[in-house]
Amino acid sequence: MKTEKSAKLYIRLLGYLRPYSLVFSISIFGMILAAATEVALPVVIKPFLDGTFINKDPSLMTWAPIALILIFLVRGVGGFIAQYASAWVGNKMVMDLREEMFEKILVLPLKYFHEHSSGSQLSKFTFDVSLVQYAATQVITVFVKDTLTVVGLLAYLIYLDWQLTLISLIMLPPIALVVRYFNGRLRWASRETQDSVGAVTEVVQETIDCNKVVKIFSGQAAARERFFEVSNKLRRLLMKQTMAVAANVPIVQFIAAIATAIVIYHVMGQVRADQTTVGGFVSYLAALLMLTSPIKRLTGIMEHLQRGLAACESVFGLIDEKQEDDAGTRELKNVRGELIFDNVSFKYPDSAEYALEGIDLTIKPGESVAIVGSSGSGKTTLANMLPRFFAPSKGKVIIDGQEISGIKLKSLRANIALVSQEVSLFNDSVMANVIYGSGGVVDLEQVNAASDAAFASEFIQKLPDGYESLVGEKGMKLSGGQRQRLAIARALYKDAPIVIMDEATSALDANSERLVKEAFEKLRQGRTTIIIAHRFSTIEKADRIVVMDNGRIAEVGTHDELMKRKGRYEKLYAVYASE
Repeated sequence: MKTEKSAKLYIRLLGYLRPYSLVFSISIFGMILAAATEVALPVVIKPFLDGTFINKDPSLMTWAPIALILIFLVRGVGGFIAQYASAWVGNKMVMDLREEMFEKILVLPLKYFHEHSSGSQLSKFTFDVSLVQYAATQVITVFVKDTLTVVGLLAYLIYLDWQLTLISLIMLPPIALVVRYFNGRLRWASRETQDSVGAVTEVVQETIDCNKVVKIFSGQAAARERFFEVSNKLRRLLMKQTMAVAANVPIVQFIAAIATAIVIYHVMGQVRADQTTVGGFVSYLAALLMLTSPIKRLTGIMEHLQRGLAACESVFGLIDEKQEDDAGTRELKNVRGELIFDNVSFKYPDSAEYALEGIDLTIKPGESVAIVGSSGSGKTTLANMLPRFFAPSKGKVIIDGQEISGIKLKSLRANIALVSQEVSLFNDSVMANVIYGSGGVVDLEQVNAASDAAFASEFIQKLPDGYESLVGEKGMKLSGGQRQRLAIARALYKDAPIVIMDEATSALDANSERLVKEAFEKLRQGRTTIIIAHRFSTIEKADRIVVMDNGRIAEVGTHDELMKRKGRYEKLYAVYASE
């Protein structure tokens, strides 16, 4: 069963070489040239030695050095063609695999990223795919060239002395057993190694991302210990691979040496009985010894093949992941912004309890609705229903009379702008971040208007290169408030009819928050706006306020109405209003 699975994996991998079959054929041609010259060397030794040292043929004395130069010239050209063409195909294949993996990353559901660390995913793009490349191209290169060499040398040996050659083949069965045993060890160790590389990447990435926390909480010792554990595990696994590889080759060579010794002993008897010439003996011995290197490489490629197959499981595992459900067939046009949550309930896959239960809420076109509640009450989960980051376990979400499950994802999300608590900026220019997702089309007037409305123009103009200034990784060259305002400018530039603000003012100082509040007073005119916040000063002027409690709607009303009821909202206001 494992052999069948490995064969299917490898056949699937070789399918990625099909678009480049012409170049790969050129590589095969180069391998054939190189293999032919390998066989030619022992073949020319016999007539060269016998014709020069024994028969003293003047023509052979003249042409033998020239023939030797030509053989090595052809060998060098063939080897270059094979290596270059194979590397070209391999790099193209790796690029195709990376693009396919990246395409899948773009359409995976949100829960996938909750369940898989970013470190393990980065490892697939860097470490795993490089092993796949070697398995797909270099393994074939070595296999074709060295198989042809072995077949050619064996044919020549049989031609010289078939009985002696059959005796020398006694080394093949024990070599096969040795190779089969170590292949299993390598496959297991390679699979574990790939997981460990992902763990090392994850620890390093988390330490870099959380460097402030590490420093302020004196977590260097804990971080150091954690890194040592994953790093040492990777070292141990690499040593297990090394042990398998290191033991494999010398055992194979030792078996081959025994066979060679038997042959030499037998040939020495022929020499004593004048049954062979010096040229015949040297030629046979050279051909036999030349078998050792290609056989060694052929057994060695199993190391890379097993590593590559283990990497294939990882790479194809990502490629085969189920993408977001996008069964919608309708386009969302001329959006008014009416939103209806019809008896919506939601439960996370690994949870026994509902995060949302029985949500009934209607939001009118152009209405500004604030959703408040204590941490874990379901505010963000409810907002995530709208762009279909999560699908309801029960009930329906409706936009302008259309259930969103029947709308194409691209069309649905094209009408929604999001500014979240965790600001996501790209390591690019300010301009690129503002117009992100617009296909590179720049409307400078709209850019300036969006920046002005988000009160970002002031700090953008003070940057060294203005809109062309780089913001750094995750916007680290900007302050927290500046990053948040830039994200708001991006949402404004999109000019979507529906806007979701998820704790969007949490990183702003009092002055910036006041400016953004004024901007949103203008922004919400003609747009349906959902504001999720725990700062009550941000949402007091909302048309309505929805109070969430344990995944349910506890209260709905304006700020004044809810304060008069002296219910859940008033208690939350007393706690958070002073923040």
